[in-house]
Amino acid sequence: MRWGRAFVNEAGAEVLKAWRAPEFLLPTMLMPVAFFTLFAVVVPGSSDSPAYLLATFGVFAVMGPAIFGFGVAVANERERGWLDIKRASPASGGLYIAAKLFATVFFGALSLALIYGVAAFVAGVSLPTGTWFAMMLVHLAGSVPFALIGLTLGFLLSANGAVAVSNIVFLALSALGGLWIPVFVFPIAMQRFATLLPSYHLSELALAIGVGGDRPSGLHAGVIAIMTAVLAALAAFAWKRQRG
Repeated sequence: MRWGRAFVNEAGAEVLKAWRAPEFLLPTMLMPVAFFTLFAVVVPGSSDSPAYLLATFGVFAVMGPAIFGFGVAVANERERGWLDIKRASPASGGLYIAAKLFATVFFGALSLALIYGVAAFVAGVSLPTGTWFAMMLVHLAGSVPFALIGLTLGFLLSANGAVAVSNIVFLALSALGGLWIPVFVFPIAMQRFATLLPSYHLSELALAIGVGGDRPSGLHAGVIAIMTAVLAALAAFAWKRQRG
């Protein structure tokens, strides 16, 4: 009960802190829906692929809060000595990370709600109710590996370095993972490289749910699980390193 109350307080503080930072909210929440609207509604011929774009841009929507919410925020707090204060307090490090993860999923869900709304009411995407929920669960669960990437960057880099590197990682995962342009139009070497990225496998899993086709969802889910475990180990290493 005490841990639960502490988590609610910590998570509420994280959400409020991010809510009061428009420089965080505007890019991470509005850019994905703006891109989706452009490619799924405005661009000529886009009416043929809104369901496809919903699956890929849903991954794009959760990446921003995860990478920037962890990477930049943690680096800033570490540089200002806030993590030292946290370690001196009775609250555990796990509680701190869990609260940030909650805030990441919360803002990721808001960004997804915007894209799903445009998809349903403007782009004309029509899917069974169960498919909508299944795709949303995949998109929200996709926050976790990207949050671990952001957490690692936040523990290892300075505040300024985290901003620059987070932007590079965010854009690279988006472009090379096939979130903006389908991977099958890439050169063979780039297609093979895409299979090393969590953004690719998450988008393929979402596409298997929303579009179908010859996509082995079990394989993609397994690869994502392995990547998440590796990223968790990397984040734990970075946590121990910055504590030392």
